[in-house]
Amino acid sequence: MTIDWNAFTPWPALAGGVLIGIAVAMFILLNGRIAGVSGVLGGLLSPSRGDIAWRLAFIGGLVAAPLLYQALTGPLTVSIDAGFGTLAVGGFLVGIGTRYGSGCTSGHGVCGLARLSPRSLVATLTFMAVGFATVFVVRHLFNA
Repeated sequence: MTIDWNAFTPWPALAGGVLIGIAVAMFILLNGRIAGVSGVLGGLLSPSRGDIAWRLAFIGGLVAAPLLYQALTGPLTVSIDAGFGTLAVGGFLVGIGTRYGSGCTSGHGVCGLARLSPRSLVATLTFMAVGFATVFVVRHLFNA
């Protein structure tokens, strides 16, 4: 494995991490809720009264932010080394995993770990281990 040092961007990555940390801290302090994307989106599937507007605003912000960034910086080059079927199956499996795991990487990995939640630690370690195993199997066993 080699690192493409020309594409290594520690300062923008650090800035993004700090912004995510500030955003989730503000969200829990001002809204009293965990910023777990799967929970926010899942709440739209069976909404409670008065619980729709903030969820739509949250999801709208997730969609609008990269569009705004692109409008300010120019076209982005996105390269995905997978076909539509692979992405669809992967997305479906991630969706199932977030339901069984009672949350996603943003809820457990960002918010839960910050709250020192043992359940979130186990969930995040599981997410990471399964991700590593999946990459190993797909890249080394299927392409052998």
